[in-house]
Amino acid sequence: MANRVERDEELVGAVDPADDGMMRAVVQKRYGDADVLHLARISRPGIKVDEVLVRVHAAGLDRGTWHLMTGRPYVMRLVLGLRRPKNPVSGLDLAGTVVAVGSGVTRFQVGEEVFGFGKGSFAEYAAAKENKLARKPANISFEQAAVVPVSAVTALQGLRDAGHIQPGQKVLITGASGGVGSYAVQLAKAFDAEVTGVCSTAKTDVVRSFGADHVIDYTREDFAKGTQHYDLILDCAGNPTLPRLRQALTTTGTAVIAGGEHGGNITGMSRQLRALALSPFVHQRLTMFASTQRGTDLEQLADLIESGKVMPYLDKTFPLERVAEAMRYLEAGKARGKVGITL
Repeated sequence: MANRVERDEELVGAVDPADDGMMRAVVQKRYGDADVLHLARISRPGIKVDEVLVRVHAAGLDRGTWHLMTGRPYVMRLVLGLRRPKNPVSGLDLAGTVVAVGSGVTRFQVGEEVFGFGKGSFAEYAAAKENKLARKPANISFEQAAVVPVSAVTALQGLRDAGHIQPGQKVLITGASGGVGSYAVQLAKAFDAEVTGVCSTAKTDVVRSFGADHVIDYTREDFAKGTQHYDLILDCAGNPTLPRLRQALTTTGTAVIAGGEHGGNITGMSRQLRALALSPFVHQRLTMFASTQRGTDLEQLADLIESGKVMPYLDKTFPLERVAEAMRYLEAGKARGKVGITL
């Protein structure tokens, strides 16, 4: 099976030896829309010395899984597989229980509850590198924990690492009702910033519930034409032009472009690249970033969740066999916060 990898000879712990080594998983044999996703029975993955095997209780759905499904922008295929996915199992986010560990793993033991980044999480079992996991916060469910990793880490790195957020700053979050935006609003508040969220009319209430100090309904008001100017903009959605972002910034403000689905099919980053080219010639700082999967960031997020400063907002869950339907729900822009997959 394509999903099987070489097993570590010194595997510690094991799943039930009476089973047949197979599992249910959502797979795709080619790139395309949600119709390429289907449920299949395949061999359970093996793990390497620095990996753990997780019995998946829940998985998260995000725009990253959409990109993996479609193979767009096309530059991603240089890594994912030119004609078809190298790993046919979909999914990145997961939460579950460790059932086996590689001989080099020191941070986790069999039986521990974890969350983080896996290799094909839309399955009953998934392999994950030790340094891309953290212990699940005790005060949230597996379903909530599963929708944290990709979106919350992106929001954290966008604000902290790329945006250099400081207490007291005025921060604007576009796409504030979405996956990344829902965490960005809460994290910016945790960093003691004054936060304005941008969203549609139907989602203003949920953005306020995230803790936003102000909410802009983009169907009625253009954030770039208001009297308020922002020290930091985290642009998660909407694809505002660079002139509009600059118009909304203070004279020395920073705009971090974290998303945008209209950056071209080749690189997907045309607007980001224009921002980087322009930034050296203006007083404002225009930048972008690519999020990195790090267990240390998951640990920081777990602390914030356990303290109550950040909480996953789970809009809707779908069972494993309805992943294609969940993807269509995400594509339609209906989600408020995050969408989860349950096993």
